[in-house]
Amino acid sequence: MFHRFFLELRDAGLPVSLREYLTLIEALDRDVIDRSADDFYLLARAALVKDERDLDKFDQVFGHVFKGMETLFDAVDVAEIPDAWLKAMAERVLTPEEMAEIEALGDWDALMQALKERLRDQEKRHEGGSRMIGTAGTSPFGAYGYNPEGVRIGQAEGRHGRAVKVWDKRRFKNLDGDKRLDVRNMQIALRRLRRFARDGAAEELDLRETIASTAKQGYLDVVMRPERRNAVKVLLLLDVGGSMDPWVEACEQLFSAARAEFKRLDHFYFHNCLYERVWKDNVRRFSDATPTWDLLHTFAADTKVVVVGDASMSPYEVMVPGGSVEHANPEPGAVWLKRLADVYPALVWLNPTPEKHWDWTPSIDLVRDLIGRERMFPLTLDGVDAAMRELGR
Repeated sequence: MFHRFFLELRDAGLPVSLREYLTLIEALDRDVIDRSADDFYLLARAALVKDERDLDKFDQVFGHVFKGMETLFDAVDVAEIPDAWLKAMAERVLTPEEMAEIEALGDWDALMQALKERLRDQEKRHEGGSRMIGTAGTSPFGAYGYNPEGVRIGQAEGRHGRAVKVWDKRRFKNLDGDKRLDVRNMQIALRRLRRFARDGAAEELDLRETIASTAKQGYLDVVMRPERRNAVKVLLLLDVGGSMDPWVEACEQLFSAARAEFKRLDHFYFHNCLYERVWKDNVRRFSDATPTWDLLHTFAADTKVVVVGDASMSPYEVMVPGGSVEHANPEPGAVWLKRLADVYPALVWLNPTPEKHWDWTPSIDLVRDLIGRERMFPLTLDGVDAAMRELGR
């Protein structure tokens, strides 16, 4: 794979020398990085790119050669799975009774250890089985089958919402912040959060003072003043992709209304749970992310924080290191949620999942306990109105 990477870089016109390629391989042999996808990307770029004008070409070749690498974890070092083994020959359709009879492996550690063993032992394609990596079966590993708790591999999208880890490259779309609302109700609800102040350059005519000054001076004396703006600082954190796809329209409406209402608005994306990084652009979410520590140190404690997400995920994603479906997070999501709640007293969470389902989703219960149960509101007009009242207290 690395040899192919080197050749494709040369074919793309990058002046990569054999000496630079050998330096990269030597760095890998000496374990100078943790071998995560992000670390390898940075190492390879540092070793092979000499001119910033070649960065785009490098990114394109890297994305092509290492397709799907962003979501691999340590087990990748053991083996690679040929695409032909994962080709969906037939989807496994089970009755509810048959699903109830299938047992999970037990816990996170057992699941990850079993996957490493399967990667080490598997020698051929499997279909319809219950143990090895394959398709249309009841194994915890593979595609187009069913297991109450497993790792989804080589499947375009979720079907049962049971995967605790995803081995695939998924593309998320940025929310459309220019979307115009059919009604202004969402924007009116956001107006509960207002604190006006005059700041910035003096660019607005002060009619009263102009009249008074003109009368006093005996000639026309135009007086300007700063424009009156909503001085509230808002940080918007948006869950995107996966289980949030059904709620895109509602989130875009909220995003559009927030951009129109708050002049001092910053937004970042995350997926499922807050971890050690967030990002501005979903296309570059692995190559151009912002450390969450930087976020907590950049925005002052008086910033109003609005988190938008369904909080619907495997409890592992909240409570276990490495529990993220997409990468090996060194700290549990719970740690980052608690840090966020501790830094920002004015924080609310808007959840598009109907409120009647909250008590039946364990991860929602966990998130509410971590940020404060009174801080979660439904993503409805009444919920947004109540959330803005809470932030404005």
